[in-house]
Amino acid sequence: MKIVVVGATGRVGSRLVGALRQRGYDVVEASPTFGIDAVTGVGLGAAIDGASVVIDVSNPPSPENSDALQFFAKAGGNILTRARAAGVRHHIALSIIGVYRLASGYFRAKQLQEQLIRASELPHTILRSTQLFEFVRDVVQDGTAREIPISPAFVQPIAAEDVASALADLAADEPRNALLEIAGAERLRLSEVAAEVATAFEDGRRIVADVRARYFGAVLEERSLLPGPNARIATRGLSDWLRDSLQPAWARTSNNLRCSETTITPEA
Repeated sequence: MKIVVVGATGRVGSRLVGALRQRGYDVVEASPTFGIDAVTGVGLGAAIDGASVVIDVSNPPSPENSDALQFFAKAGGNILTRARAAGVRHHIALSIIGVYRLASGYFRAKQLQEQLIRASELPHTILRSTQLFEFVRDVVQDGTAREIPISPAFVQPIAAEDVASALADLAADEPRNALLEIAGAERLRLSEVAAEVATAFEDGRRIVADVRARYFGAVLEERSLLPGPNARIATRGLSDWLRDSLQPAWARTSNNLRCSETTITPEA
């Protein structure tokens, strides 16, 4: 079966490509790196032609309001148009838990992406995920020379590897024409996660829990980022992810091959 991964070089996309190939699928990596641009449409039609499944894990280069809206409007429209023309049987997209609870340009852009998919009449499944551990690590790299302000809102962060595995599972299933959720194993405060990550990566700056700190441009309420009661919960926690992240590449590869695959269940 031919599967096209749009955004194949990103955090989730690169892991998803590997997971799908391990399962024996014919995978096309769709990204500008490989001469396939969803925004302009260059190379996209040829990439999707003959595909059974398209998985969209793409993201704009910048989360700014106008950039993100333009990206998802153009890329989303192009992907869906090509998928319909090619007779794709299942369109899968990765979204974010809390997308309708947060007011910022990036989240409005993600709302637009979901709306385009639902209006397309293509058989589809939208998987909403909680925050990636990898994203929290990037946030820790921001801040001033002495401190990093970050929201103390509750989160259930998840490893990109677990999200990729869940998306690979969906590729083998029938379209749900629904929203699903997946979340990490532990409920923690975002500021606590950031402190653990900073310590593990030997960042000596102080983590400051600040309720005004913005997340993709949005101010968080305490429960803005939490999943619903029917979300599938992955097994990997913060200590597991930190251990894997700090291991040499050869050891991570060995451990990943031994990890069980994550499955998902429908959101209510």
